[in-house]
Amino acid sequence: MWLLFAVGSAVFAGLTSILAKCGLKDVDSTVATALRTIVVLVFAWIMVVFSGSMSTIQDIEGETWLFLILSGLATGASWLCYFKALQLGNVNKVVPIDKSSTVITIILAAILLGEWLSIPGAIGTVLIGIGTLLMIEKKDVEDMSEKGSSWLFFAVGSAVFAALTAILGKVGIEGVESNLGTAIRTVVVLAMSWLMMFLMHKRSEIGKVGRRDAGFLVLSGIATGASWLCFFRALQEGPASVVVPIDKLSILVTIVFSFIVFRETLTRKAAVGLVGIIAGTMLMLL
Repeated sequence: MWLLFAVGSAVFAGLTSILAKCGLKDVDSTVATALRTIVVLVFAWIMVVFSGSMSTIQDIEGETWLFLILSGLATGASWLCYFKALQLGNVNKVVPIDKSSTVITIILAAILLGEWLSIPGAIGTVLIGIGTLLMIEKKDVEDMSEKGSSWLFFAVGSAVFAALTAILGKVGIEGVESNLGTAIRTVVVLAMSWLMMFLMHKRSEIGKVGRRDAGFLVLSGIATGASWLCFFRALQEGPASVVVPIDKLSILVTIVFSFIVFRETLTRKAAVGLVGIIAGTMLMLL
């Protein structure tokens, strides 16, 4: 059964971006993030209840709280950038660039935490970096220079903040059960997204969200929660060396669904880049 849960994790993770893109059609990305995070928060605390870690919250030390909050702020910034990028650009381009956070995380981990890679891991990192660059078209860079911002600007921002999330989370999660740490960080994300919505004077737009868009945003949040539940259930029963690579294949699920739903296609260059990202990801897990 753990294999089915691992596959389910990848499928639901891939569906998350597709459903979010559908819900962002006529909704501001900041408002969408704020609404969607409510659903994710519910799932995060359900996981805490099932894991039985609720009682350990009183044992969390002050320094750990600080890093969990900072990690949550980085997560919030990453999500805000990610959904803005999805709103402006194609899913099959935004997702691979967001996944390049792996490379940034490795660089920061080496500098700040003294963590170094094996030779296969180093080769995999290079492949992911090259693959990501191949996914970026010359026109995308020109648009960012001319307009001051574009989907590429926000996608890169998403990757950078996601990397910071991992580093800060690594430090803060050491003394906390992982499900509880995730739930606490999600509370911070919710508070940050709603604060941003108020500061940007977008509160009135909540009432303008149609049923169709709201439905897709809720489904996107449910997909994220379902992916988390499947992933941790698979890890509980199966080997991490197999579960994690399967979960990482969610990028393929996203690309396939982006073609089916939005008819988004990859250029030959981008397709080669995608192969490089997938090959690099698999090498890093050796």
